[in-house]
Amino acid sequence: MSIENLMREWSKEIACVFLAGALLVFAAACGGETAEDAQGSSDDGAQKEAASGTPAAEATQTGGAEETTAAPAESGEAAELAKAKVSPKEIQNMLPADGKQPDPPRPVPEDPPEGIEVYPATTNKLTEGRIEYDRSPPTNGRHDPLWQNCGVYERPIKDRHAVHSMDHGVVWITHSPDLPAEEMETLRSYGEEEYVIVSPYPGQDAPVVATSWRVQLELDGADDPRLREFVDGFRSSEIAPLSGNRCEGGVGNPKG
Repeated sequence: MSIENLMREWSKEIACVFLAGALLVFAAACGGETAEDAQGSSDDGAQKEAASGTPAAEATQTGGAEETTAAPAESGEAAELAKAKVSPKEIQNMLPADGKQPDPPRPVPEDPPEGIEVYPATTNKLTEGRIEYDRSPPTNGRHDPLWQNCGVYERPIKDRHAVHSMDHGVVWITHSPDLPAEEMETLRSYGEEEYVIVSPYPGQDAPVVATSWRVQLELDGADDPRLREFVDGFRSSEIAPLSGNRCEGGVGNPKG
């Protein structure tokens, strides 16, 4: 090949190299991403994820800042109550107290009064004669074939009758015998409501105790707002096996 031809071929190669370089510069200037740039973006996302403890894909943008949301923690009392169900060991097919259709049971409150204690299911079998309970006032268990009529009592009533009433969905409010007169008036108003029994209970640990089937709340007095919450939330409770069976035609003569 002649020197002239060699010079022509060399000029073409130089022109191709120059054109390729110009194209690369143009791409970078227009925002093209190189392999190094892509790796940098990935590293930045990983650093943000590690710092926040939240995957970048789960973060939401609000006003330019990343935010994460978390479900509120359920209180121990509410969680324990939510798990409470009628047990297969508990009888649910007895006739209502007055022979009529039972009142519909009501769901337990999602936000129960602070301080409640929830006890495990045992049995609700009928047992004649004296019965020993694990706590005073009792919350559930075996009980007398006869239930206690709802209302206000000036004298203590038998545990075994009251437990039967709570099996029907009754709230039993007990109080110290020496409760002040003004507080007694408050409790009497509760005793005029459906599915409520009020009676003195010598020796109990708190001035006032509210009890429904498997649930109990100790109170410092009758004016504690949690008493109203308890009565409204737990009468005719769905965890009472025979809830809605009412409390008439049993034993006891409550004061009007």
